[in-house]
Amino acid sequence: MNDLLAPLLSPEGRALLAEVRGTAPADELAVATRLRREHPAELVSAALTQARLRQRAAAKFGEADADRMFFTPNGVEQSTRASVAAYRAQRLTALGVTSVADLCCGIGGDAIALARAGIRVLAVDRDPVTAAAARANADALGLAGLIEVREADVTEVDTAGYDAVFVDPARRGGRGRIFDPEAYSPPLSWAIEAARGAAHTAALKIAPGIPHEAVPADAEAEWISDAGDVKEAVLWFGTAPGAVRATLLPGPRTLLGRGLPDPRVRPVGRYLYEPDGAVIRAHLVAEAAEELDGGLLDPTIAYITADGLRATDWATPYEITDRLPFNVKKLKALLREREVGTLTVKKRGSAVEPEELRRKVKPQGPNAATVFLTRVAGAPTMLVGAPAQPATGAGSCG
Repeated sequence: MNDLLAPLLSPEGRALLAEVRGTAPADELAVATRLRREHPAELVSAALTQARLRQRAAAKFGEADADRMFFTPNGVEQSTRASVAAYRAQRLTALGVTSVADLCCGIGGDAIALARAGIRVLAVDRDPVTAAAARANADALGLAGLIEVREADVTEVDTAGYDAVFVDPARRGGRGRIFDPEAYSPPLSWAIEAARGAAHTAALKIAPGIPHEAVPADAEAEWISDAGDVKEAVLWFGTAPGAVRATLLPGPRTLLGRGLPDPRVRPVGRYLYEPDGAVIRAHLVAEAAEELDGGLLDPTIAYITADGLRATDWATPYEITDRLPFNVKKLKALLREREVGTLTVKKRGSAVEPEELRRKVKPQGPNAATVFLTRVAGAPTMLVGAPAQPATGAGSCG
């Protein structure tokens, strides 16, 4: 890849990329055989690899952008989803930021969103191929006038001329995902000090599983989900020290922490609310439960139960029709009686795997149901129900 990114940027390489666009995996061998009669084998291989990466990247960047961009395998895996990057750029713009030093820029996903928001960007990455991809992407999307790409060690870059600093440390190594923040590249401690030195504000993208006790007291912590999937956590400096928020996309809809005590544990009500993952990660289940006049099924389980159905941005409601002690035979009999063929299995606080349960109960029939494998006051329990539809949407706060 190192030697072939530049040829892909040539007229021949670009024409080849256009020709292999959308090639299905099953057709790759035949396409490669045909093209190698007219082009160098290495260039054909690189073009087909890039086409596969673009297909994978479409889920993050949208097909229109992905078809024009250049990727590395790590770049596709580690880059920020476009919707999340756009939200962060909007927030920085609202904070008055006009220039950002994007450290560990990768293939340029965040730099692109920042530039599209009108922010001038210095994008830095020490890997030459990654930096070349970022430069090619800025050019391909017409943003080269706002994005300066620099191949350098981020720890040696002077960010004094920029309003804000954004750092996205590498969280993957040769053996896969890295869980120790001090093993990030660069280490989280270095990134925090770089953030504290920013002229106006700073944002550090980190893994959403970071322990709350590892969040510095002078940082605001934000957990972000997109379409229900938790994507990342961000440490903000120069905004609201000690604040905690969960932001849900599309939206954005933001729930601010108010330091509430844990919700009370109460009996199972008519409705179960499944909080969004960002709300759970941010430890804001109490704020969501207060809005719903609800409590917890169990002190260790983040399911909210309530007697009433209320619209909320922070959780998905289900109407519970049946409560059973954990017993596969009883569940199978109930589902057969209800003619349930489409079974959604959710679990929290249970060691049973959803696919394992589906195989055992063998759902058949025209109807659908959802079963929650969980604990109620410490006892393994199965709650059966279906999604509920509140009359109207709830407003956001924050």
